[in-house]
Amino acid sequence: MSSGLGGMSGAQPKAAEIAHAVGIIAEVDMSRIQTRLDQGWVGHVSEDLDEVFALAKEHIDERTPISIAYHGNIVDLLQYAVDNDIDIPLLSDQTSCHAAYDGGYCPQGLTFEERTELLARDRDEYARRVDKTLRKHFELIRTLTERGTYFFDYGNAFMATVFESGVTEIAKDGDSRNGFIWPSYVEDIMGPELFDYGYGPFRWVCLSGKHEDLIATDHAAMDCIDPNRRGQDRDNYIWIRDAEANDLVVGTQARILYQDAKGRRDIALRFNEMVRNGEIGPVMLGRDHHDVSGTDSPFRETANIKDGSNVMADMATQCFAGNAARGMSLVTLHNGGGTGIGNAINGGFGLVLDGSERVDAVIRSSLLWDVMCGVARRGWARNDHSIETATEFNQEHDDAQITLPYLVDDALIDGLVK
Repeated sequence: MSSGLGGMSGAQPKAAEIAHAVGIIAEVDMSRIQTRLDQGWVGHVSEDLDEVFALAKEHIDERTPISIAYHGNIVDLLQYAVDNDIDIPLLSDQTSCHAAYDGGYCPQGLTFEERTELLARDRDEYARRVDKTLRKHFELIRTLTERGTYFFDYGNAFMATVFESGVTEIAKDGDSRNGFIWPSYVEDIMGPELFDYGYGPFRWVCLSGKHEDLIATDHAAMDCIDPNRRGQDRDNYIWIRDAEANDLVVGTQARILYQDAKGRRDIALRFNEMVRNGEIGPVMLGRDHHDVSGTDSPFRETANIKDGSNVMADMATQCFAGNAARGMSLVTLHNGGGTGIGNAINGGFGLVLDGSERVDAVIRSSLLWDVMCGVARRGWARNDHSIETATEFNQEHDDAQITLPYLVDDALIDGLVK
């Protein structure tokens, strides 16, 4: 169960069905729901909570996937689950809490249209109602987690905004500098399982606009992945194998595929070879800012870096500068990126594959840098899987080496300090 069917959050119901889950996503803006219905990214819509949960239970009992858009407020959805003692195994939130007081979070008791009118007429009253709803939202999540629900913060500044609204108990010991009582999904999932190994959202766009080019790149990418190498590779292999069947394209002929440094390099070289041979048209490579090394954001991308440096912007800046020096077609350094202005620095890139040998050289240099500087940073924070990945990288490469941290005996340090 979650909320939001907007620009990024709209992927949630589609993801639920791909994962063979039963998903209920709350959304107050009917136009957003209609967009996802038209795309085929959500299966059903209802504003009747009895109907929503009856349909969910039916599919849980049958062990069949379904995605349901609840046209209403996430707080009302949670209240119904609490009042009726409904088991919610997984819970998150993707409201635009980084802009909660600018319309990104709808107060309970208001329709979307009423929210828009109040925001324009009386911002102080709007803010008061947002704060009241945030506290209720927090209390309902706390009740559900006490009953066994696993809640994770998506990194949309939800917990930070709840804290700023006056609910200090969401922070450990009442101090946000100590972190929050529930994990960011980067702390529990993305960080240790993906980012620390170098896996992140590698993506490409077929500039020809031809769907057959996209299918050809899908097959080429799949051929570059060894599904028996790691569990993550197995997941990514299945993802790209089934990408066409899952009907993921909604605009440009583009694809996202989680890959590590080796996978990105190998796939990019294969694509460039295909362009050189005339098998496909030019391709633009890129990645999401929500990646291993491109972004510094203590509420999301660097949430599982615990050495005190998670608030520093060094990694994104060095990633940006290194990509510029290595010949990327496009480099960017910017602020914001889903967690709000002032809460993140993002370094992005784009690389046009034109089939040339020059681009082969750029691929070999830049894609390893783009990923492994983030793995190094995570290794220096003593993240176990990053240290393992950096050690493996050093053994396989003579052209580049990563400085490894010296691990100390905590008991020795404690004794010396005493």
